[in-house]
Amino acid sequence: MPLALLALAIGAFGIGTTEFAVTGLLPEIAAEYDVSVSTAGLTATGYALGVLVGAPVTAIAGARVPRKRMLAWMMLLFVVGNIITALAPGFAMVLVGRVVASLAHGAFFGIGSVVAAGLVAPHRRATAIALMFTGLTLANVVGVPAATLLGQRAGWRLSFAAIALLGVVALVGVLTLVPRGAGDGAPGGGGGGVRRELAALRDRQVLLAMAMTVLGFGGVFAAITYVAPMMTEAAGYSEGAVTWLLMLFGLGLVVGNLVGGRFADRALMPLLLVSLTGLTVALALFTLTAHHQLAAPVTLVLIGLFGFATVPPLQKRILDRAADAPTLASAVNIGAFNLGNALAAWLGGLVLAAGAGPTWPSMVGAAMAVSALFLAALATRWDRADTAAPPRRAPGPLPSDEALPAAC
Repeated sequence: MPLALLALAIGAFGIGTTEFAVTGLLPEIAAEYDVSVSTAGLTATGYALGVLVGAPVTAIAGARVPRKRMLAWMMLLFVVGNIITALAPGFAMVLVGRVVASLAHGAFFGIGSVVAAGLVAPHRRATAIALMFTGLTLANVVGVPAATLLGQRAGWRLSFAAIALLGVVALVGVLTLVPRGAGDGAPGGGGGGVRRELAALRDRQVLLAMAMTVLGFGGVFAAITYVAPMMTEAAGYSEGAVTWLLMLFGLGLVVGNLVGGRFADRALMPLLLVSLTGLTVALALFTLTAHHQLAAPVTLVLIGLFGFATVPPLQKRILDRAADAPTLASAVNIGAFNLGNALAAWLGGLVLAAGAGPTWPSMVGAAMAVSALFLAALATRWDRADTAAPPRRAPGPLPSDEALPAAC
């Protein structure tokens, strides 16, 4: 695999770390600025909203910019945002820094997917995308715990300074390892301008894939957002045990990402059907297994595995269906992950507020995942219908003036 994928993976590692590390540092941030923990939680909310809005905005703004240059600009924006957060004199400036960093998230992964796919042969595109996303999955296993530990021991500001330094490394990697013109002329590349990028969003299969992203991976977050009360109240684990349980979940993400990338290149839609079925079953079972200390961590690994096994195939499907102008569609699909996360957390909270037990958010996730499975089956049916439909007959040439009958 090309070394350029390493630069993309490092960038993904940094972005994944800054996205989730803040959740482990909320008490320290709240204490420094004398705000409540719930108010400090706006640093996570603001980041998610920034990704959702920033993904299409930055993709449209850079529609005519070479993709290597756009990747470099996104990493520079990421570095600046984390430096603002690390040096923030007040809480409002922390929010500004978080939003600035989040604006790079969707475009980096969206454009990075196009570049990664353009670096390899067509039959290795999903594998290349998965290797880039390996950085994101490893962030949950290594980056987030390390940033949390550093912030708790040496101050939360140092954590964001270290993440900014990681962004500098990724920026240098993009500038030195990513070939000039990477992704610009590859299949699925092209940079056809704003109008062409917007036109790609009218494909019904592109929209269906985005809906699968919202519901499928959103189902994962319906359970994971509330995993701490599940594990402490239902399974009887201590609060300290939640950290290593989340690391097990992160290992499931890593394995699922690599499996998804490997098999999506061979049988994309069958893989989606299998992974969404497995995710539905695992989330439904977690409502029961979350009460048992032995079964709960096994189910957590399966949720992570089946959940992230959907990511490379969905991202590749977007690139395949929007082949002439994939940048915006790819970036918007990254925003769809965050929309799904927010929707799942909200629905899970409604269930808890209604008085359901601590494990019932997982059933919400199962309902979302089975909805995504239904959409995947519908997409497969449409694919078969498109394949079976006879090709349109091209209109013949218009008759010349001499061939027209003379007027009476």
